Amino acid sequence: MTDGLEDAARLGGVPDEFQRLWTPHRMAYIQAGPEAMQEECPFCAAPARSDADGLIVARGETAYVLLNLFPYNSGHVLVCPYRHIATYDEATPEEVAEIGALTQTAMRVLREVSRCDGFNIGMNQGRVAGAGVAEHLHQHVVPRWATDANFFPIIAKTKALPQLLGEVREAVASAWPPA
Repeated sequence: MTDGLEDAARLGGVPDEFQRLWTPHRMAYIQAGPEAMQEECPFCAAPARSDADGLIVARGETAYVLLNLFPYNSGHVLVCPYRHIATYDEATPEEVAEIGALTQTAMRVLREVSRCDGFNIGMNQGRVAGAGVAEHLHQHVVPRWATDANFFPIIAKTKALPQLLGEVREAVASAWPPA
């Protein structure tokens, strides 16, 4: 036995052709269920927490950047105004400018940290448009790699993420330039 782990060859069970994706960190979100996010706006609650607990990587004057709790890819960040507004046309000129500036910085930092090949950037405004949290404006910045597409999301409704959220938050926050 090494570090509390046993050699798999000595464990019970019958080997099969299936690969397993072990994602124990997701159990907290599964057990909380979707109701937990409906009780309180997650984008209003995050800034009141520590950066690590809120998954925040950078704070600005009118907007901030945090990791997506349910990422499409490792490094998937969201740029949110502090104010609880639902759509882009409700944002002040200052909020629009800072959301844009933070998005540009996020791209530079993610390119440096993750060596990604491109990005998906966008806002889903309103539930009908696919917004998971329709009541609070947020812009997605999703790093993409030439090799990140596979059959899991399409066939198995599963996304393989190679890093834990805490590790990604630490790497992105550490690389973020000072304000």
